Amino acid sequence: MKIILKLSLGLCFAHFYSLGQSKATISGYVREEGSKEHLLGVNVYSTNTKVGTSTNTYGFYSLTLPSNTTYKIIYSYVGYKTVEKDFFLSKDTLINVSIPAQNDLDELVVSNKKTTEKVSETAQMSQIEVPIDQIKKIPTLLGEKDVLKVLQLMPGVQKGSEGQTGIYVRGGGPDQNLIILDDATVYNANHLFGFFSVFNGDALKSVELTKGGFPARFGGRLSSVIDLNMKEGNKEKIHGEAGIGLISSRFTLEGPIKKNKSSFLISGRRTYIDILARPIIKKASNGEGVGGYFFYDFNAKFNYEINDKNKIYLSGYFGKDKFYAKGGDSDYESDNGLNWGNATATLRWNHQFNQKLFSNTSLIFTDYAFNIFSLEKNNIEKETFSLNYRSAIRDFGLKYDLDYFPSPKLTVKFGFQSTFHKFNPSAIVLKDNQEEINRAQVPIQALESGVYVENLWNLGPRFKLNYGLRWSNYQVIGRTINKPEPRLSASYKLSRDIAFKASYAQMNQYVHLLANSGLGLPTDLWVPTTKKIDPQFSEQVAVGLAKDFSKLGLTFTMEAYSKKMNRILNYKEGSSFAFFDDPESAATVPSWEDNITAGRGWSNGLEVMLQKKTGRFSGWIAYTLSKTEWQFDELNFGQKFFPKYDRRHDISIVGIYELSKRVTLSSTWVYGTGNALTIPIGSYSSSLPTKGYGGFSSNNSTSLKDQLFNQYPRVSEYGEKNSFRAENYHRLDFGVQFHKKKKRFDRTLEFSVYNLYNRRNPFFYQISDKYDFKSNTIKTSLTRFSIFPIVPSFSWNIKF
Repeated sequence: MKIILKLSLGLCFAHFYSLGQSKATISGYVREEGSKEHLLGVNVYSTNTKVGTSTNTYGFYSLTLPSNTTYKIIYSYVGYKTVEKDFFLSKDTLINVSIPAQNDLDELVVSNKKTTEKVSETAQMSQIEVPIDQIKKIPTLLGEKDVLKVLQLMPGVQKGSEGQTGIYVRGGGPDQNLIILDDATVYNANHLFGFFSVFNGDALKSVELTKGGFPARFGGRLSSVIDLNMKEGNKEKIHGEAGIGLISSRFTLEGPIKKNKSSFLISGRRTYIDILARPIIKKASNGEGVGGYFFYDFNAKFNYEINDKNKIYLSGYFGKDKFYAKGGDSDYESDNGLNWGNATATLRWNHQFNQKLFSNTSLIFTDYAFNIFSLEKNNIEKETFSLNYRSAIRDFGLKYDLDYFPSPKLTVKFGFQSTFHKFNPSAIVLKDNQEEINRAQVPIQALESGVYVENLWNLGPRFKLNYGLRWSNYQVIGRTINKPEPRLSASYKLSRDIAFKASYAQMNQYVHLLANSGLGLPTDLWVPTTKKIDPQFSEQVAVGLAKDFSKLGLTFTMEAYSKKMNRILNYKEGSSFAFFDDPESAATVPSWEDNITAGRGWSNGLEVMLQKKTGRFSGWIAYTLSKTEWQFDELNFGQKFFPKYDRRHDISIVGIYELSKRVTLSSTWVYGTGNALTIPIGSYSSSLPTKGYGGFSSNNSTSLKDQLFNQYPRVSEYGEKNSFRAENYHRLDFGVQFHKKKKRFDRTLEFSVYNLYNRRNPFFYQISDKYDFKSNTIKTSLTRFSIFPIVPSFSWNIKF
């Protein structure tokens, strides 16, 4: 800790302007006009000195310049109008700025005045931000606008199975993504068994994906950081949104508690699949059964501006999925179900020490749990059997960050984060009339901490450097781990709008996800690093080019990366949580630590993206060429193999066109190499009879087919792990939105079609044996199963 603080202070003094030069600082907050919502990432630029900065997560900026000079300061942000301020700087000055949203259709004539984010101007690479407004216009499955599914359309991000929200970044698994909502970690980001994410776009202000060259302030995962920030709430007037879709409805309300001083935001969503399916289930069970599934999520945020230098934020997320099935009669009753859910809460305090030093302190709570239950009653025999299985993880965290702006050429970030984890890997309770089996693995407590320093240094008009060091510490009973994590990103401008970039990062991960199915089901368990289990480790290098086409509003990026992963975890062959196969033997199964094996991974790739964020026509084209391999000593005979979601080619084309003020068209086309799967390469009997074999009787009531199958059980033969490639995946989605301004609200009707040309994409394959009567033999065939043909959807939305 002392070494890092000394390094931070030394770097600050090393880059100060000359002490003899008279300087003054411009600082303040940038807000959205009409709501007073703080805007992050706004470019603040001095035309005189050709230097600038950008606002932090809370809209704060600081720019130190030579005093006694007249300046023109430009404030620009994607999707907003540019604001210019002219003034004479003689002393430290506070300037708060409100910038109005851009209306693309009204600005077609002066489109050359629009500002887009210049990727050639930043040292950071492998980072993508998607405007929330753009996310809401992209067609998706069943009309549910989904942040994670939009991120799947980005280069370097592989999709999971058909229709699911699983994210696999540069060869990493779903547990290697750090998903944070207002500083709180979200462990299971899925609804509906992985088909939808838990994030309601109406409650979000920003979404940012970092897949390489990680800033030192982030740690704890190997592959990516998905940083989501909720809206703060409108400080000037009541504002709301509501929507009704095929499977769910949502409602958002925000407004001032005390005008221009404090505000609130509440946002909720619930599906009604259970209500729609209830009559069908009741009819199918002759009125003796009821069942269904539903999910809900709820976001809330409150903030209060104590004064110009102190602000308080309290935010939270609460969500749950529940599947249930009840049935029976007077003789027999059953009640079965599965539920899981997340809860997060964050209390933040912003404090501005002076015009150059800004701090944020966060108290963070996260809770994730799932539960499987079953109750069976035989009223005739007076017998009862019940089962309850539970797993959970709970975090308490403290995070402290400082942003220091000593000069226009140097920005310093430093701070620490500490999280207390409590893992309950599994607890099983079995009861019947005779006995009760109660087996719970001992809860594991661990403390994960990190301290960091990060510096953004402008070495001149061409060269920018973002370098830093994170020191991670992990403590669990019987073990303490300390790991340094150096980070570096650099950018060199080859010309006015072209930059060469390079980055290097090391990451350590102390929590792991054990997945049985790969489908993102809640039965995938989070477990910690222990005395037996080492942390995962990755090392990534990336180089690339970034070019801005300012007049066209386009940005182009091309990146090549190489990534190595060590100590990644997987189940041993044939291992799983035995509870799911034989509940009564659950009390004797080995610890999860004995069922897993550690290995290595390699991923290399090339990513290309052309993106347009503003204007009448917007969208992007993304292409990824990649190769990922894993190697485990105890899997596949120690040979390398391709993980399931390794894809050689992945293409996404997204287009949004504002046909008029009343009509918006959107379309998405995706293509990807098929998944790598393990399937039998053959099926045979140890001894097949020949035609007319006397062991079978044609007079027997049992058919020849049944005799053959029963007497000679089939045996499947497997080759190398994941040696089979599924068919290539491709799909076209289309949507149209009709907007209409009413007296008191704006209405939007949306019609969309998922998989427009009805492509039968593979969801899974099954080997089946069929008896051939002519040859008296069994023939094996491979059958492909698809789950989503062409799927139309409709939604109705209002804003007021």
